[in-house]
Formats: sequence, structure tokens, C-alpha cells
Amino acid sequence: MKNSFFCMIFIFLAFSCNKKAEKPVDDPHRGYIKIEADESFSSVIQSLTEAYTNQYPSTKIDFVTKKEDLGFMDLLNGKIRVAVMSRELSPAERAAFEKKFEWQPAKFAGDGVVFIVPKNSEKSSITYEEIQNELNSEKKNIIFDGTNSSNLNFVAQNLGKKPSELQFSVISGNTNLIEQLNKFPDKIGVISLNTISRPYGAEAEKLRGLIKILPVVKDGKTYEPSLQNIKNMSYPFTRILYFLTNEPYYGLGNGFIRFSCTQIGQIIVDKEGLQPYNTYKREVQMK
Repeated sequence: MKNSFFCMIFIFLAFSCNKKAEKPVDDPHRGYIKIEADESFSSVIQSLTEAYTNQYPSTKIDFVTKKEDLGFMDLLNGKIRVAVMSRELSPAERAAFEKKFEWQPAKFAGDGVVFIVPKNSEKSSITYEEIQNELNSEKKNIIFDGTNSSNLNFVAQNLGKKPSELQFSVISGNTNLIEQLNKFPDKIGVISLNTISRPYGAEAEKLRGLIKILPVVKDGKTYEPSLQNIKNMSYPFTRILYFLTNEPYYGLGNGFIRFSCTQIGQIIVDKEGLQPYNTYKREVQMK
């Protein structure tokens, strides 16, 4: 009887230790995670991660830039905790994700794919049909920042095509594309709005000074990639950025996502020159 009693205590203690060992090693206020996003969104994600870790010094978030498709695969395979997406997943991708994790996309910003030419170009706009035609032409007059990039993926999806079905040139990286575009005066570059959207950022100002942004003409109407046109989604290449996580509990990944989608995070999105997805009314009481 005595031996049985001690055996029961041992089993209880062993079970308790195992339960403690299974406790998550992080929570919203402490721990370490890795986040991946396309280079096109690096400015806004860098600002959000810096703000979060400054507010919670016991957290560490490694932000790694990686092509959108590869980032999604890393998330699916558990190599990272959070990925940033801008396009809709294919049915196969969505099914693969939901087989492993809960589908809870967290939308946080409105961005746009922007068509640009060198500053001294005589071209002043581009039509939706022209974009379609150029991407079917062997001249490859449209330059993207890379294969598997979010900009290429989104434009292809917008046109109802696969990226492999399009004809285009490549200059790696949004910033590098802007800086090299004047060497190709007859070409049209494609970048993310976030690359140049920070209103008072020295780097963004310098880059804006090198290029001319082309309004897109569709159905006889001209649309600038302005925040108002992104807010009402009238700009033809408006896209919504969203987070995906494979985190099954309320840990650092979900804490960061919640932070980014609530008021303080949305203020950061606004300061980045992007359209906050969640807007908050300001109420001023007069006495």
C-alpha cells in the first residue's frame, strides 16, 4: 500500500513536469520569433517590429526579407512564426495551410503596386490594356524586382495569369530597380508603394526624386496610387497586406499581430505613408 502511494506521487510529479515542459517558451511580452516578408514591405514591417520590441524589451523579433512565395513555404513548414502576404492564396495553398493551422488572416495595411519611369521620361501615364499588352510582348519592357516577388505575383493574379505566363525583365530589389532604371529609358519599372511611401524618410525622398509615378488609366478613368484611391480601392493595383501565423496559442507572434492591427500599430502604418486597414475615430470632447 505504501509503495503504491509513492508510485502515485511519482507519476503525478512526472506528469506535472511534462506539463511544465510543454508550456510555451514565449508570450506577447517575452520570447523570440522570426518573421518573414517580401522586401517590398520591409519599411513598414521594420517600423512595426522596432516599435513592438521597444515597448516590450523582453521580446526579440528577427525580421528577415524573403520572396513572398518562399516566406509562405517557410511558414507552412514551421521555420518561421509569422509571414506577410499581399496576394490571395491559391486553393491548393489554402488547403495545405488549413490542414496544419487555423486560417486567421490579419489585414493591417493598404498598399499598391506602382508603375514608374525615369524622372526625365516623356511618358505620363499607362493604361491597363498597355500593361497587359507589354506583359505579353517579347520586348519585355516591364521590369520587376525579381521572380517570386510580391509585385510580380500580385500583378499576375490581378491580370488572371500565372507569373510564368508573363514576359518581363528583372532588376533585383525595389531600391536597386529605382536606382538603375535611368539606364533603361524606354522601360517601365514595377515597385511597391511602401518602397517610396514614407513621407519624411530621407531614403524614400531620395528615391522619389529619381522617378516619375505613372497613373493607371482603366475604363477611361485615370487613377493615381494615392491613399484615398487605395482606401476606396479604386486604384486598379491596390492590395491589402495581411499577416498569417502558425502559432496555436496567444504567444509573441499573435501579440505582435494584434499590436499591428490595433490603434498604435495603425498609426505606424499611417506614418509609413500606407493606408491603415483598421481606422479609428477620434473623439474630442469640448467643455
